[in-house]
Amino acid sequence: MDRTSPVPLYYQLSKQLEAAIERGALTPGSLLGNEIELAGRLGLSRPTVRQAIQSLVDKGLLVRRRGVGTQVVHSQVKRPLELSSLYDDLEAAGQRPATVVLRNAVEPAGARVAAALGVAEGTGVQAVERLRYAHGEPMALLANHLPADLLAYDTERLEVTGLYRLMRAAGITLHSARQSVGARAATAAEAELLGEASGAPVLTMERTTFDDTGRAVEYGSHIYRASRYAFEFQLLVRP
Repeated sequence: MDRTSPVPLYYQLSKQLEAAIERGALTPGSLLGNEIELAGRLGLSRPTVRQAIQSLVDKGLLVRRRGVGTQVVHSQVKRPLELSSLYDDLEAAGQRPATVVLRNAVEPAGARVAAALGVAEGTGVQAVERLRYAHGEPMALLANHLPADLLAYDTERLEVTGLYRLMRAAGITLHSARQSVGARAATAAEAELLGEASGAPVLTMERTTFDDTGRAVEYGSHIYRASRYAFEFQLLVRP
């Protein structure tokens, strides 16, 4: 803690705790102790510690439990908007990704999927739906449609690695994508899978990905728990 800094001590402490949670040094379920213990251990006043903890409680990173103390709930995943897979981003952030495949079958392409993949409506495409976890908690519901002849869609492999890794392993070079991000309320079925209340806010992402020949190789329609997930943007001033 830098006591000579103009930055308030409570804010310095909250940012240090948040960084420790995000890099996995403080894992979900870890106990920080109560405010008196923390204040004594850190050499800070109790109001300073209380304010720092409250800011992280408000963000959903910590929870106060009577008779137990302050406990880490989880970190929020902050994902940059770039052509990368959720699996790779979670793994890089130390979030221990896991996957359950809910559906993996060839089905006729509807109008939206057909338009995205550049095929005729009714063409057989591979439909893959997965529930992605981080630290054992559901994080996102991922629905992807891909050309049926693109690669081997083995369910066991889809549950132990990311889709983009499988595509790269098959010699597919991902080049670019069109993507839109939005938000809405979760349906009852979606909320149940994600461990949220029906109508809870979710972030949405639709993406069509192209390889280096210009072929559309994936159309994804994903939803993410807004309480656990955020997109990050880098904004530059136009010269």
